Amino acid sequence: MADLARRAVLAAPLLMAAGPEPDAFSFRFAALEGGELDLAAWRGRVLLVVNTASFCGFTPQYAALQRLHDRFQARGLTVLGVPSNDFNQEAADARRIRDFCDTMYGITFPLAALTNVRGAAAPPLFVWLAARAGGPPRWNFHKYLVARDGRSVRAFPTSAEP
Repeated sequence: MADLARRAVLAAPLLMAAGPEPDAFSFRFAALEGGELDLAAWRGRVLLVVNTASFCGFTPQYAALQRLHDRFQARGLTVLGVPSNDFNQEAADARRIRDFCDTMYGITFPLAALTNVRGAAAPPLFVWLAARAGGPPRWNFHKYLVARDGRSVRAFPTSAEP
């Protein structure tokens, strides 16, 4: 945990050089289909950031995440799926991930490119989330709920249904 805090502190000056202390909307991800997902596009919305995997016992949570997205998108919720193979249960190919999500669950919420969500290779957002909400994901479908202010974060374990 000390390593997470250290990494968050080290990453913060890079983001703070452009302004005040970073919030969740200060980060970016590569998108699954290419290009970039700039979380600033969702500033003022509630974000549910979930590390996902296609071949996990919890993969059926994709259906509940899509229902949540459909039901609350108009009221300010954005679900962001972050496919990860950190637990050895995700395809290594973006096209296979997209095909699986489309075919099996009709996923329409944004998906990041295949991403490490823990350890030394975790992107700055996951370091930031882990430092504020009890640590890194312990398994697939770990959920971070970020308030509209972009600063308040609450984590929900894999077993918590969306």
